Amino acid sequence: MSKRVAVIGAGPSGLAQLRAFQSAAKAGADIPEIVCFEKQEDWGGLWNYTWRTGLDEYGEPVHCSMYRYLWSNGPKEGLEFADYSFEEHFGKQIASYPPRAVLFDYIKGRVEKADVRKWIRFRTPVRYVEWDAGASKFKVSSHDLVNDKTSTEMFDNVVCCSGHFSTPNTPHFDGLDRFNGRVLHAHDFRDAVEFKDKDLLLIGTSYSAEDIGSQCWKYGAKSITVSHRTAPMGYDWPDNWQEVPLLTKVEGNTCTFKDGTTKDVDAIILCTGYLHHFPFMAEDLKLHTANRLATADLYKGVAFVHNPALFYIGMQDQWFTFNMFDAQGWWARDVIMGRIALPDKAAMQADVEERVAREDQNEDDYACIRYQGDYVKELIAETDYPSFDVDGANEAFFQWKKHKKQNIMTFRDNSYKSVITGTMAPKHHTPWKDALDDTLESYLEN
Repeated sequence: MSKRVAVIGAGPSGLAQLRAFQSAAKAGADIPEIVCFEKQEDWGGLWNYTWRTGLDEYGEPVHCSMYRYLWSNGPKEGLEFADYSFEEHFGKQIASYPPRAVLFDYIKGRVEKADVRKWIRFRTPVRYVEWDAGASKFKVSSHDLVNDKTSTEMFDNVVCCSGHFSTPNTPHFDGLDRFNGRVLHAHDFRDAVEFKDKDLLLIGTSYSAEDIGSQCWKYGAKSITVSHRTAPMGYDWPDNWQEVPLLTKVEGNTCTFKDGTTKDVDAIILCTGYLHHFPFMAEDLKLHTANRLATADLYKGVAFVHNPALFYIGMQDQWFTFNMFDAQGWWARDVIMGRIALPDKAAMQADVEERVAREDQNEDDYACIRYQGDYVKELIAETDYPSFDVDGANEAFFQWKKHKKQNIMTFRDNSYKSVITGTMAPKHHTPWKDALDDTLESYLEN
């Protein structure tokens, strides 16, 4: 096949796309030439942990939003690759909530087995993508950071897999510029030990606030206050944890909240989410969407309706992750290879509107999980990606939600059954709150 395909990013989404093409090649198909551009020195995206924050050694914005002691905040049974189980990788079943290093090892294992590293240009961020209407191709400019050289190449298709959890959303609060302590966004949080014996304020009520607060509690923070804009998270928090209305102002170390209450704190962490940010895309190719299950302007959640030779992978808000990226990557591959035909623009836009309307009807998180599970099923049904028990994965998510409600600090001590192998996960050898060694070696001692 004479086509050339550019894949932007070698995180879980980009690696899913590479694995999709490799799978087709292994089955005997003639696949396009694949070039994957990755700004970091290794694959894994956010899972490629670094101690760095701000800018890296080349002056590039640091992509990583991972922190040192991060453990999966959802059951691994909901994200397991259908073509590469945890048991295949580790030689045994492992507990349901792996730490960062364990999941990174699992992600690497599949693509090392598939031998796709040869398609990746590391330390080569994409600088600009534009559509050449005359040639009906994309012009992709990239920067070889090691040799400090910029080049431009032509591609028939572009698959954007750059993620949307690395550009911080940072709201303003009066007095932050004069706060007598540390202020940072969750993106730059690296080590909970920094906040041992500190009074800590977190702004936000999503997973970042929940998990960073839990990590800091685990590693000895003196107190944790979480400020919400609309409603508290409402879990049964430890005694040194409180939820308060939105921060209104900061004076010295004193924070004042919307209900008039105050709290003196040593540090403030903005757990205020991330932006979909594509500065390397020409304006007519740039995805503009809120962080939701039904993204704007993406047919089937993947093909860009304004130029369907362009695909975006993993741009949804997520319950499902790795296996959903696989479903999207296999589907995009089959469009590119002519196995799936796209309808006209009006039909693609109608598809987007219908998905948005259906999402808006979801009444709770359980409905949202089913909604995204049905989406994964829909894409899998159109490709040769191995079918798996999506409803079983839904059930693991449902149990996870219930376990969090029962005890937010012990939910990671529960186990679930693999929907790929049918094997029950063992309990981890140490309760999460006491497991201070989160290395791969320690975790696999079970």
